[in-house]
Amino acid sequence: MKGFAMLGLNKVGWVEKECPVAGPLDAIVRPLAISPCTSDIHTVWEGAIGDRHNLILGHEGVGEVVEVGSLVKDFKPGDKVIIPAITPDWQAVASQRGFSQHSNGMLNGWKFSNSKDGLMAEFFHVNEADGNMALLPKEISPEEGTMLSDMVPTGFHGANNAEIEYGDTVAVIGIGPVGLMAVAGSNLRGAARILAVGSRPKCIEVAKFYGATDIVNYKDGDIVEQIKDLVGGEGVDKVIIAGGNVDTFEQAIKIIRPGGIISNINYLGTGDYIKIPRVGWGLGMGHIRVIGGLMPGGRKNMEYLARLIKYGKLDVKPLLTHRFKGFEHTEEALLLMKDKPRDLIKPVVTV
Repeated sequence: MKGFAMLGLNKVGWVEKECPVAGPLDAIVRPLAISPCTSDIHTVWEGAIGDRHNLILGHEGVGEVVEVGSLVKDFKPGDKVIIPAITPDWQAVASQRGFSQHSNGMLNGWKFSNSKDGLMAEFFHVNEADGNMALLPKEISPEEGTMLSDMVPTGFHGANNAEIEYGDTVAVIGIGPVGLMAVAGSNLRGAARILAVGSRPKCIEVAKFYGATDIVNYKDGDIVEQIKDLVGGEGVDKVIIAGGNVDTFEQAIKIIRPGGIISNINYLGTGDYIKIPRVGWGLGMGHIRVIGGLMPGGRKNMEYLARLIKYGKLDVKPLLTHRFKGFEHTEEALLLMKDKPRDLIKPVVTV
């Protein structure tokens, strides 16, 4: 089969590989729609998870089941399915502890384009199919369904980990597609005021669509000063970090009130340490929690999030700014995510 791969650090290209084989619990799927992610960019051009050779990229997509293993109960060839970016080992002890993302090791639930070939191929393998695939509702197009793989669950995970409550004031730092879904998730959880930090006009427009009440443009000056001017007092209740780098945590500490929560969902591709200012953290005693979480994968999460689209609570179409038809456009779509033109949020490739 043909696939689009990371050939090595800073190198991508097409490769030919043997088709994957399904075990008794697994499935083989062909893609119907795929979307490249900024994580692919961190992986290839920043070497965030180390060097990889001929590793097929991609972890966002909707597909059609081609084959299922002998023990798969709930899916059959021909089913259209949502493929989560995170496909845990559900029998692992870590999964039973509630951290399936780290089943059998740190971040090991993230398999596609990390420890095994991803979705940018003519066929791909899904482990534990009954637990890691969800049927695509007929009301949702494959293109929309790709946003359920990673963008929606990651953004919403940021809002969930921040424990947003009715009436909270929330700052979302970074309003790319994940940050936009963090805005949407915060809004659905009842945040009264959402300060969205970003600069690209298209992202600002869509952030307002999803519920942002204030826009903070880092090009207009220090975001800490801007946010303090807007909210005054002790600061914001919650911060979701969906962009930036290791230095962004220092800004988050400076804008949050004592007792607040900082929820990171940003893939930190570079840097050795995260900076937490001692005084801003109350000398270590400010009751400010910092949590970083990989989105939960699995079937249940995909099914529940799909309900939000099916019943009109969430519209992901504004995220899909660039559409391509044909598998051959995979490289073009990926390089768009690398170059990030001003009008880009997410590209999607219909296969």
